[in-house]
Amino acid sequence: MNSTDETPQPTELVGKETTPAQASVTQSSEDSMGEYQQLKRELYLITLAITAVAFVTVAFVYELRVALNYLLGAVAGVVYLRLLAKDVDRIGNETSKLSLNRMALFVGLMLVAAKWHQLQILPVFLGFLTYKVALLIYILRTIWLDNKPS
Repeated sequence: MNSTDETPQPTELVGKETTPAQASVTQSSEDSMGEYQQLKRELYLITLAITAVAFVTVAFVYELRVALNYLLGAVAGVVYLRLLAKDVDRIGNETSKLSLNRMALFVGLMLVAAKWHQLQILPVFLGFLTYKVALLIYILRTIWLDNKPS
């Protein structure tokens, strides 16, 4: 095609004509994804903050070995949360079955804690559950902020 031809190419027309409803859905979808990304970021930060405070507290109250067991579980919990977020990210894009890596991570962690004599099961398990505390804090904060009168 020569450069003086004024006929628009099909690729130039794509996306140019959208109805207000389509634009609204697109904007709503982008807003939702932004909120979801912010939620993930908040959950990671809350989990890391709780982990740091709990690690220092356990190290002070008990001993460093117990605190390191807790830290191992908490790190595995953050990895679990990351795998969960990846599975949620893929829900809309793929029709394939979700991965079982999260369950394998937890089972593997508990098996290692049970068989390795330097590890204690309870601190590792409680460390793993740290991300659940972060979820509860987020939920409670959301409930309290939504119920406050303006």
